[in-house]
Amino acid sequence: MKKSGFFILALLFILFLSQCNKDSEPDPTPVHNPTPYEIPVPFGFPTNLNIPEDNPMTVEGIELGRYLFYDTRLAGRADEGKYMSCATCHLQENSFECGVDHPEFTGGFTHGLDGKPTPHVMLPLMNLIWNSSGYLWNGFVSNDNPLPQYRNIEDLVWMGIIVEHEMNSDTNKVRELFQQIPGYPELFKKAFGSETVTVKNMGRAIAQFIRTLISADSKFDKYLHGEIQLSASELNGFVLFTTEEGADCFHCHGGAGNPLFTTNLFYNNGKDSLFTGQYEDPRDRYHVTGDPMDLGAYKATTLRNIEFTAPYMHDGRFATLDEVIDFYSHYLVWSPYINPLMHHIANGGTQLTPNEKENLKAFIFTLSDTSFINNPDFSKPEKFPDEK
Repeated sequence: MKKSGFFILALLFILFLSQCNKDSEPDPTPVHNPTPYEIPVPFGFPTNLNIPEDNPMTVEGIELGRYLFYDTRLAGRADEGKYMSCATCHLQENSFECGVDHPEFTGGFTHGLDGKPTPHVMLPLMNLIWNSSGYLWNGFVSNDNPLPQYRNIEDLVWMGIIVEHEMNSDTNKVRELFQQIPGYPELFKKAFGSETVTVKNMGRAIAQFIRTLISADSKFDKYLHGEIQLSASELNGFVLFTTEEGADCFHCHGGAGNPLFTTNLFYNNGKDSLFTGQYEDPRDRYHVTGDPMDLGAYKATTLRNIEFTAPYMHDGRFATLDEVIDFYSHYLVWSPYINPLMHHIANGGTQLTPNEKENLKAFIFTLSDTSFINNPDFSKPEKFPDEK
């Protein structure tokens, strides 16, 4: 009996310990495993990508971002009968820029949902995954900004929601609205692990979608790949583009060695001579850096798809590429703040001949990528989540 009793007690003790260990273990939590998405880096493009550590690229995040990019309820003002999305202004057919032919705006000059004009004309949403020097014309939104809420594409989303010259709305209204739209909570869970809609995750999703907007299939790309040949005029324009004694474009806009066709840096390119009073712009590079040599300096935008992104310069002063080429040829304006790379400032410009101007424009047109502006992966979804 004593021996049998001992074994019974031992067995009960083991069962007790087992139950204690079971009770002490945390309940298993659902594992969030979105599908990683690898950016297809085109041949010859940089491999250094601007992807924040807290927002890795995923198939589910991109899918959600595409819906949000095109959903006009993003303004959170459906109860007022007012609608606006990112795509309201950023049209794919104009390289995700407004363009001069926008049905709602005049000559490429945009305004917010309540009519307040935007400070500058738009920049295209293209190849931004390689931009590490700041967004907007002055680079205010940058990894170098000491304010953590103004650092990357993600932050441009909430900014677009609240600023007067865009949606002029309230982030809480937007969040609450999308929480109630059927289909969206499930998409947020797939992308970020929770059905709770947040504006932060809205920004993350839209930023992921924007980072997929890559243009790398122009006529010039095909030429570099050995698929086609350029015409004599286009080749002459390429030589002008890449030589200081020619059009001298390559210092700021790159060339065959810089397939982005921008340095993503900021230059005073000789548009004006005065930078106080009526010419002072509180959104130039100077008002970010405080360096007087940045007065009148703005981002050198990419020349890819420049055919589709008129008007030109930060203030849209030039309606056509012909006007831009004439400006750089004959009408540069000296100031103490002119960028040193403007080598022809003493002569007022590069003094291109009419034939050289035509050749240069012919080359610039080889940077147009019609597959990009027609890519169905970038276009408006046929149905939104609540329509399925």
